Amino acid sequence: MTVSESKQTASRSTAAVEKGTHVFEIVGYSLEKGFGAGHFVRSGTFNVGGFGWSLRFYPNGLDDKASVSFPWIVLELMSNEAEVRAHWGVTILKLPSGSLGSGWSMAHPNVFNSKDSSRSTRFRLQSEAELKASGYLVGDCLKFKCTVMVTKGSQLSEIREDSEIEVPPSDITKHFGNLLEDMVGADVKFSVGGDTVAAHKIVLAARSPVFKAELYGPMREKRTSCVTIKDMQPAVFRAMLHFVYTDSLPCMDDLKGGDYHEMMRHLLVAACRYALDRLKMICQNILAKNLDAETVATTLALADQHGCERLKQVCVEFITSPDEMEAVVATQGYASLKRTCPSVLVDVLEKTSRLRKI
Repeated sequence: MTVSESKQTASRSTAAVEKGTHVFEIVGYSLEKGFGAGHFVRSGTFNVGGFGWSLRFYPNGLDDKASVSFPWIVLELMSNEAEVRAHWGVTILKLPSGSLGSGWSMAHPNVFNSKDSSRSTRFRLQSEAELKASGYLVGDCLKFKCTVMVTKGSQLSEIREDSEIEVPPSDITKHFGNLLEDMVGADVKFSVGGDTVAAHKIVLAARSPVFKAELYGPMREKRTSCVTIKDMQPAVFRAMLHFVYTDSLPCMDDLKGGDYHEMMRHLLVAACRYALDRLKMICQNILAKNLDAETVATTLALADQHGCERLKQVCVEFITSPDEMEAVVATQGYASLKRTCPSVLVDVLEKTSRLRKI
């Protein structure tokens, strides 16, 4: 009897999961404490996995049966006629930095049913005294970050083990980064603020239409081996070059707080100057996430000058928020904004007027 060689087969089941986060801030915490157990404050509805969700915060506890009142937070499924399997967790954010603090998560998925509110899950928080002592309840404000992971079934696929070869991820940006460091084949030099920086014309031209025109177009500097860059700091130019070669920002761990944000503002100007659209969006995103009363007016003027409409909108919303407006108006940046960009203040005034009518 002849036995043919057996063929091994394999398959893979991959869970399909969609993840989303929602930040919920309680302003005026003490005012909510006076309504007794069972009173809750509801967050806005947010979407994860195609379903609507909402948080309910109970500052005085769920009911008056407990001898000690603890705050609770509940996740509720808002979509009608739905049953959803999901993991979720809550993290309290430290104020005013917004850094992550204490957190809770579930090891197993919970089944949420829009017809049965008892299927909602909940977390008990620390007491009010513990929240204050831990630096979470500051200025009568409390902020949470909720993460929801919705399980959307699974995908089954066949694995051809006899022919499957693992392919490593692309490392082209690493090689271009090495090219920037060792400068082999560099064919252009730039004079920036007294420093000389070498680069490769073809790389710059491929990434920036402005560099392409300056280095290969009819306006290129034919009689000099060194191109002078005016109105830009050497560190900013080098950071921009790092992005050109690697599509990422360089490490800036040596820059802290205001210095880092100042670098982002300079990089935003450089990105606009050389039509590096992705770098422009990265800088806007970082600046939008790190606004404060001292610098928001400066950032708003910059956004208006360079046509960054989304960043401009975020700045206006920050300035007109009741908790920030008084502090912003007292800054030198706001005074400078009134002198140099009075038209920008029209948006601020219109936004404030709309808020007062609500």
